[in-house]
Amino acid sequence: MSTRRILEAFEHWRDAHAPLVLVTVVDTEGSTYTKPGHRILICGAGGFQGLVSGGCLEGDLAEHAREVLASGRAQLLTYDLRDDHDGIFGLGIGCNGLFRVLLQALDADAGHAPFDAIAAALLGDAPGCVATVVESADPALPPGATLVTGNDTESACGVPAAWRDVLRRGCREHRQAPRALSVTETLSGPKARVLYAPLRPLPRLLVLGAGLDAVALLEIARELGWRVTVADHRPAYLARGDLAAADRTLQVVPAELARNLDLAQYTAAVVMSHHLVTDRAYLAALATTALPYVGLLGPRARRDRLLADLGSAAESLRGRLRAPIGLPIGADSPETIALAILAEIHATLSGRLDLVAAGD
Repeated sequence: MSTRRILEAFEHWRDAHAPLVLVTVVDTEGSTYTKPGHRILICGAGGFQGLVSGGCLEGDLAEHAREVLASGRAQLLTYDLRDDHDGIFGLGIGCNGLFRVLLQALDADAGHAPFDAIAAALLGDAPGCVATVVESADPALPPGATLVTGNDTESACGVPAAWRDVLRRGCREHRQAPRALSVTETLSGPKARVLYAPLRPLPRLLVLGAGLDAVALLEIARELGWRVTVADHRPAYLARGDLAAADRTLQVVPAELARNLDLAQYTAAVVMSHHLVTDRAYLAALATTALPYVGLLGPRARRDRLLADLGSAAESLRGRLRAPIGLPIGADSPETIALAILAEIHATLSGRLDLVAAGD
């Protein structure tokens, strides 16, 4: 389940003033469904949004969540699924991994802190970091104490003033880290194990072209939890009524794209207007950005013609432009083409594209 769905569930439960428990994976060994930093929410009524184990252990987590809500104290749990002969709870899961999770009660009277600050960071435009105390030898710093930082924001929940500089420094050091990491911190003797997890805003996808083949791309991207804007110069395309999956639709003059949109806020862009002059204008605008992924629909000959028309501006697209677009999965329909495109974007953003292309 996507981060976006968790955030949508949080908004619904928060508005209902429902008691909630935040579950965070803090440590794993071997093969596990999720990795450190992964989060889900459990409602006091027993419902949950997100998965830790693929659905095998969520019922047990819900039982522990009720205990955490009753006590108000965070709880650290360990699930060891490495013994094939035991078959945890008689399920015979066979995941061959171990993971530890921290359960934190979210204070409804305080806006469901600290997840309110985590949600704000994920819905924002700048990276942040969350420091969660997993274990502590200092009575003043209980497990579950959390500091959430952004570019110019900070929110502390249960963190005494004496520890804030320590966690603040750790957040600065780990904001750009590729993954969550546990660190042992010390303050004048007492030690604490802290999970630092980078907070990356939900990716924003810009789709330039609202043809019929864009519909599947928008729908799958939204299902993945991405924020999607679709722009086109043809009002009739935008008025068809089948672009509901987009967060925003916009009519633009292609040559003035940068005036209509803040291109720097996007994570990736797909050029698919099926109109040569329009695509050239879009590529010219994207060439001035630092977007890590720019995809162009169409064959190699069309790509080469467009790049030749761009002249020196084409050089700034080197290493970022994917054309023909999408992973080579034998796509032959709007849905499979959308799958190939989004898989390529995901691989690019996660730094796995070269490994995927090599067949790893």
